[in-house]
Amino acid sequence: MTAIIYHNPSCGTSRNTLEMIRRSGEEPIIIEYLKTPPTKAELKELISAMKGAPREILRQKAAPYEELKLSDLKWTDDQLLDYMMEYPILINRPIVKTSKGVRLCRPSEKVLEILENAHIGVFTKEDGEVVNAIKV
Repeated sequence: MTAIIYHNPSCGTSRNTLEMIRRSGEEPIIIEYLKTPPTKAELKELISAMKGAPREILRQKAAPYEELKLSDLKWTDDQLLDYMMEYPILINRPIVKTSKGVRLCRPSEKVLEILENAHIGVFTKEDGEVVNAIKV
């Protein structure tokens, strides 16, 4: 299976994750989720594969989060998914899917957990942080 990344090119974490995938020898399918958001069913499937809940991938730094008061625990999973469909910026990123699983890659090196070839050597993130992925 080819890796799939739900990507925002404006996000440093997302760019770092994409570069780590490429360093592993893979050219992923890139879905710019703000332009082409996943369907509600696809998002449910990704969350289920992560063994998580919608709240775990809800981006809190996005403007609609505060405006809609999404920190309130009254919102059901289904309601949160509906908001993510209406406002894709609420979907935290990057989400990566490979044959080894699905991860919200925050921090970006979480992608190493699901790459076929995680031994990408020493990687320097955009902010200067060094990730040693020689013996992952």
